[in-house]
Amino acid sequence: MIGFVSLLNDFASEMVVPLIPLLLVTVLAAGPVALGLIEGVADTVSNLLKLWAGRHSDLYGRRRKPYVVFGYLLSNLARPLIGLSGSWLTVLSIRVTDRIGKGVRTAPRDALISDAIDDGIAGRAYGFTRALDHAGAVLGALVAAAVVYWGTERLDIVIGLSAIPGVLAVLLFSFGIKEVPRPVTLPTERAPLRWSRLSPISRRYLTVLAFFTLGKIPETFLLLRGHELGMTVVELLLLWAAMHVVKAVISEQAGCRTDRIGRRPLILTGWMVYAVTLFALAFVVEPIMLWAWSLALGFYFGLTEGAERALVRDLASPAERGTAFGWFHMLVGLAAIPAGLLIGGLWVLHGVKTAFLVSALLAAFATAGFWRFVRP
Repeated sequence: MIGFVSLLNDFASEMVVPLIPLLLVTVLAAGPVALGLIEGVADTVSNLLKLWAGRHSDLYGRRRKPYVVFGYLLSNLARPLIGLSGSWLTVLSIRVTDRIGKGVRTAPRDALISDAIDDGIAGRAYGFTRALDHAGAVLGALVAAAVVYWGTERLDIVIGLSAIPGVLAVLLFSFGIKEVPRPVTLPTERAPLRWSRLSPISRRYLTVLAFFTLGKIPETFLLLRGHELGMTVVELLLLWAAMHVVKAVISEQAGCRTDRIGRRPLILTGWMVYAVTLFALAFVVEPIMLWAWSLALGFYFGLTEGAERALVRDLASPAERGTAFGWFHMLVGLAAIPAGLLIGGLWVLHGVKTAFLVSALLAAFATAGFWRFVRP
């Protein structure tokens, strides 16, 4: 049920997100730096809140569902307003509000999944929910493309229509999910909010993951690059949908496999694929090349998303899962602003080739760090 809620929410989200770079460039006269700042600030605010929400959903057997319902509701009220924006600063404020909702719901939702499953199937469970998430993204991008092609090219109308699946997601979670009560305990020690209280292996894993995030590009930059290469709005939406098809197809199978062979092989393989893909994207000069390497990027996401989350669960005690997922998402978010500004700034000052090459180098160093220091 959580997976289907995620499908509907991403249906709504991905009718909007791939249109943001096009809205900035064609309507609001903004470019890569503005896009990098918007995505970086929005993700950082979101991920800072994930630690707070995850921790509070852990304490004293507190219910996780209210955090998730509020988060979905806030995001789906704010997101359709992006179509009414008159400047990139307005887009920034609405995008931040949307991501506040994501910040409040994500760690409690991941912990709710963790509470509901048995040991030994964490990879499959997170891979399955990520697969449905990406299936929703495919539907969102395809519906947006259909509206643009057969209906109207007005981006504000397309964005406004995203409210329909968004409202359905909120209603399905509110009335379709019954949270099993957890034992109310008064622990002598609370969940390890302090960094020093996390286990050494957890700290090494999260540190390397944050460094890897410094080399990650916001996926919307691929759409910006496609626009530079002359691709139409419909073509870009189809590219976005195709990426998520690859993610959806790979995610559950990769999740099942990581339960059998461990988290480390899939994460290492996925991170190496990511570094190679960024290197190749630096030399893309034709739309067909952008298609090929964007699909390779989708393969990376499908391969690693379930394994990365399952490793967080493996390293946390049952009473501390919400907090552990909070740390996971928060540290990824702290790297989002410098990552977005880095690639946006390099793109403007030195060109797209330099931006992608630097990101590829950072991803390669992080992969080596994971291989060397993270051995569960």
